[in-house]
Amino acid sequence: MTVSIEVSGVSKEFARHYQRTLKQVAVAKMRRQQTKKTFWALRDVTFTVEQGEAIGLMGLNGSGKSTLLKHIMGVMRPTEGQVRTRGRVSGLIATGAGFHPQMTGRENIYMNAAILGMTQAETDAKYDDIAAFADVGEAMDTPVGNYSSGMFARLGFAVAVHVDCDVFIADEVLAVGDQPFKKKCLKKMEAVRDSGVTLFYVSHAAASVRRMCSRVIVLDKGVVGFDGDVDAGIKYLHYDDSEEPDQVEDEDTTDGELGSDV
Repeated sequence: MTVSIEVSGVSKEFARHYQRTLKQVAVAKMRRQQTKKTFWALRDVTFTVEQGEAIGLMGLNGSGKSTLLKHIMGVMRPTEGQVRTRGRVSGLIATGAGFHPQMTGRENIYMNAAILGMTQAETDAKYDDIAAFADVGEAMDTPVGNYSSGMFARLGFAVAVHVDCDVFIADEVLAVGDQPFKKKCLKKMEAVRDSGVTLFYVSHAAASVRRMCSRVIVLDKGVVGFDGDVDAGIKYLHYDDSEEPDQVEDEDTTDGELGSDV
């Protein structure tokens, strides 16, 4: 099988700064106070993904999921290690990422599509499908700065999911939006997965991970805590243990909380 994603010994270090201005930093140094503290968001993360696999990326908030996806998307570089991807990568790692608030929805579709690697001819050919999927109505020709968070999600996902890609990443896609749109997104991602595209799907909901994925990777405080069978990964997180019988999602229920912090 062809390797789609290779993550090898990836670590990412960030710094927390305690002072905001140069004056505050200077005063803190004179007083021999600490001005910053570093921490590792990811530590020696290693795995490979074959083309066409559907991966559920799980973990508690702050475990490093979004940071890892940003490395795979190519918008962040590791402090240590290496990330290699094969082919075009598309997806949405934050609601409204890459939008300019003073540009209209129509203009942002073209700009966002270009960022994701689409040519103007490709975008022209798919514009009607993108607009129909987003379904923001007359707001398409108004500045997106006036959009609600749900409309941001609609437009961003509509662009990303219509890119002809080899790897599709879904993070924070369904954190906002109404139930019909969430169901439409899941059905579209299933179609993308079934077409042979590699899928990275971030979710806190056990039922939707079971529905979408064939493998689970669990991040635990920046390290890989588990990599393998979906049910075993969910048990590793004790997600099922915390659900009451009347709260467990059925097949048609979508995830109300996707995405993660750093």
